[in-house]
Amino acid sequence: MIPIDDSPIVRDGKSLILAMDHGLEHGPVDFEEVPEKLDPATVFETATHDAVTSMAVQKGIAEGYYPSYEDDVNLLLKLNGTSNMWMGEPDSAINCSVDYAAEIGADAVGFTVYSGSNHEVEMYEEFRRVHEQAREYDLPVVMWSYPRGQGLKNDTKPSTISYATRIALEVGADIAKVKYPGSPEAMEHACAAAGDMMVVMSGGSKTSDYDFLSTVEAAVNAGASGLAVGRNVWQRENPTRILDALEEVIYEEATADAALEATE
Repeated sequence: MIPIDDSPIVRDGKSLILAMDHGLEHGPVDFEEVPEKLDPATVFETATHDAVTSMAVQKGIAEGYYPSYEDDVNLLLKLNGTSNMWMGEPDSAINCSVDYAAEIGADAVGFTVYSGSNHEVEMYEEFRRVHEQAREYDLPVVMWSYPRGQGLKNDTKPSTISYATRIALEVGADIAKVKYPGSPEAMEHACAAAGDMMVVMSGGSKTSDYDFLSTVEAAVNAGASGLAVGRNVWQRENPTRILDALEEVIYEEATADAALEATE
């Protein structure tokens, strides 16, 4: 790990990553409820909120839209990704180099690793190259640490999520993005397994304001350093309100109830 407290993608030891790599990973279906969000500029506008420490996008979106927002948004460039039309064992194609990420102004890079996949060995080797190249530019590396594969029956089992955070620590990630393991106790163990490395919870599919904020509250209280979220923000009618509430929960450690009351 490198010291990242002074990194622009961290605020007061916490991080809120607004993710918009869904167009590649999931296809346009995620935008059907909010067709206006098919235009990445609308999500970049959302990412100018003070609570957001970085925005995670693929190379094409970064090239086309980031130059207009570079003064207001910190760029987390996702280096790999695969469409959900891929039907093989979990894998993620490398779509961008660290050199190019640095050239277009990235503040950090992100990389998915599917531990447990038949492609695990290859993905670890790819991560090693990305990690060492990123160190040359002092760029933090965020690992999407997602155990997944034909032999893995439950990818949110507590022991699996703890293993996911430990893997990220062992191979040198600065932040691990993992799914919520279902309880504060399980999240606490996953964070303990990560040592001093930051752990952020994946936002997942859209839920009610209260359910979402309650889960974030539980994760933060259990030791998580924040959140990496997409649909639970930009699929909402009023993304600014939920970001106001997330700012309270993540940075001020407010309860979900208090955060919702403060943003009414």
